[in-house]
Amino acid sequence: MKKVYFASDQHFGAPTAELSFPREQKFVAWLDEVKKDAEAIFLLGDLFDFWFEYKTVVPKGFVRVLGKLAEIRDSGIPIYFFVGNHDLWMNDYFEKELNIPVFYDNQEFTFNGKTFLIGHGDGKGPGDLGYKRMKKVFTNPFFKWLFRWLHPDIGVRLAQYLSVKNKLISGESDVKFLGEDNEWLILYAKRKLENKHYNYLIFGHRHLPMIHAVGENSDYVNLGDWISYFTYAVFDGSTFELKTFEN
Repeated sequence: MKKVYFASDQHFGAPTAELSFPREQKFVAWLDEVKKDAEAIFLLGDLFDFWFEYKTVVPKGFVRVLGKLAEIRDSGIPIYFFVGNHDLWMNDYFEKELNIPVFYDNQEFTFNGKTFLIGHGDGKGPGDLGYKRMKKVFTNPFFKWLFRWLHPDIGVRLAQYLSVKNKLISGESDVKFLGEDNEWLILYAKRKLENKHYNYLIFGHRHLPMIHAVGENSDYVNLGDWISYFTYAVFDGSTFELKTFEN
């Protein structure tokens, strides 16, 4: 088989469009590289630091990233997008314009006999109660309707400010390994394995690249980010690896 690629937490647009632009260029170069042998590409959320779809308006910018995704998808390579906590207000733009399915929660996939549980990872596991409460507000249809009534120049500017400044909203934390008993996503992965076996449980959100054994032939994987690490994962049909993109 060809290779399956995974990446997460690019946060394009943060902290400013100008400072984000070199990272966008690097990510586009990565997409150009992996499209040569990709069976599928998984993007596990927070591609943008903020994203909100009005009925006829989406945030401007990111044209090179969106164009490259369209080019790859038009070539026949499947791309799967998982909504993160920064782009959870995604609607149907990716599906209609790019033919990329959008998922709002974990999904199961099988490649070459290996089972994968894949998601962004926000709000999973014990703890993180402040963010979980905030997410209920963000995803409430009434509050989304209220926000939609803000003019995009106001709404987008306000949301971008909060996204960068407020760690409760961003879901970010100090990216240091907290120990197996304190990493919420590791605990969540172990709980999921109590009901069903997966070879790989792959998430983003944590911004800390790691592969951690959580059971017999089961690994929890965090993809890191494209802010500090520029990491991604690749599965070639038998071997699963975390790698750093050098460009």
